[in-house]
Amino acid sequence: MLGFPEDAVARLHEYQGKTLLKKQGLEIPSGMVVRSPEEAGEVFQSLQGHGAERVVLKIQAWITGRKAVGGVQFAQSVEEAEAAASVMLGMKFGHFPVQEVLVEECVAIAHELFVSLTIDDAARSPLLLLDAFGGSGIEDRAAGVARIPISVTDGVHPQSIRRVLLDSPIPEKHHEAIVTAIQQIIATAKEVEARSLEVNPLVVLEDGRVLAADCRVTIDDYAVFRHPELGIEIARELDHPATALEQVAYRVEQDDHRGTFYFAQLPIEGHEDSSGLIGFHGAGGGGSMMSMDAVSNEGFTLANFCDTSGNPSAAKVYRAARVILAQPGLAGYFGSGSGVASQEQFHSAYGLAKAFNEMNMTLPVVIRLGGNAEDRAVEILEDSCRDLPATIEGYRKDDTPAFCAQRFTSLVKDESGGNSSDQLVRSVPDWVGGDAEAFPIEGGHVWINTDACDAALTARMAEWSSGLLKDDGNGNPVLAVPEEEAAKADSEFIACEIECLRAGTPVLFVDLPIEGIDPVTNSGKDH
Repeated sequence: MLGFPEDAVARLHEYQGKTLLKKQGLEIPSGMVVRSPEEAGEVFQSLQGHGAERVVLKIQAWITGRKAVGGVQFAQSVEEAEAAASVMLGMKFGHFPVQEVLVEECVAIAHELFVSLTIDDAARSPLLLLDAFGGSGIEDRAAGVARIPISVTDGVHPQSIRRVLLDSPIPEKHHEAIVTAIQQIIATAKEVEARSLEVNPLVVLEDGRVLAADCRVTIDDYAVFRHPELGIEIARELDHPATALEQVAYRVEQDDHRGTFYFAQLPIEGHEDSSGLIGFHGAGGGGSMMSMDAVSNEGFTLANFCDTSGNPSAAKVYRAARVILAQPGLAGYFGSGSGVASQEQFHSAYGLAKAFNEMNMTLPVVIRLGGNAEDRAVEILEDSCRDLPATIEGYRKDDTPAFCAQRFTSLVKDESGGNSSDQLVRSVPDWVGGDAEAFPIEGGHVWINTDACDAALTARMAEWSSGLLKDDGNGNPVLAVPEEEAAKADSEFIACEIECLRAGTPVLFVDLPIEGIDPVTNSGKDH
């Protein structure tokens, strides 16, 4: 029953960390994680059948001081175990409900140690923290904790651990077992590329066995993709369990490392009494925060925070906009960032324009595209969206976030009409999936309606696609580069799609279905 849930984050729960330690040979108390009071009673009976007279129940939550808030309880009967589990599974810390409780045998402890693996940023190497007095209150004894450097190549020398133990009250007959246990802890941290791994306490039992009585593990965010066995869906510090859309956004970020895409949904309680629930799209941390304040001051409730910065591709911005628009109940879409971005703003404009046209946007939109080539970016956005039902307005760096927020307020009031993101449906051209020409790109396909092309249009498409397309000699556009090269050019083809649209000849479509948002048929056509 010890395993990794599908919605795990970069921090592992106690029972998950103990499972990893056990794989390295370190003993852990007998027990199981439960998700109902009835399961707690069953585990108690099982442990009792193996000689346990008492069990400990511990909430699985990323907080410290669990005992002080009732998160650690003891039970000596099935009824007590079920009652304790019932209370614990009703607890909530911040936005995190307690969903799992670890039920373990109580063990007879003779000695406790504090063992922690962390990264010494100054030395740029792992560090072992060791104290022969473990358990609660370690923060108050920080001065007495030994700091033992760990070589990246050679690990820690056993003698360094022995010296600490020789100055402790722990009998020497237990020292080698403790050294072995600490080496197993270090091996565990290395195996899963942990940013930190704490066992507090590591205990010596009255019978001489050494066990990990508790465990906290944090996996390095940048190493998560190398460890699918951990089941970590989203390696980000959120103040709530990751939502389905946050998991979708995280997959987008992991699949496309061009720029940054960060998305987090926000509490929306009471939004009915505000000016409206809106999608927010920022670019750059400081400018995004200032822009959030500006639109919040207009009385709107933000459904999310989103940041696409660091020179994101048009494809990444497109996917970000689609994720934002997948939230229900939105009355509008507000985008604004630093206003002084060094990245070319037309890439973002192409991505946004594709998303808004694909969704046949009925919600008012204000986008502040301040930065390099901002005039071109605003022209692309407004011109390509001119025939949509809603008003789409672009602004530049000299337009303040406050001004843009005020303009957004006017549009929402003028175009309210009961429209919301609930009515948005992705639109795909009828000729997609039929006899149109198609070739694969990363994450999707490019479709071209060659029946509507001629030599003049094909020549322009060659220019709009940055030379990726050419005339086949009969006036039809075909790839001018190998398919392997074209497969990585999703943003160039998005630019070509939008320029075709602006010219009144929508003959190219970049189909980029998003897992978790778009259903896909065998033909690759979305509905």
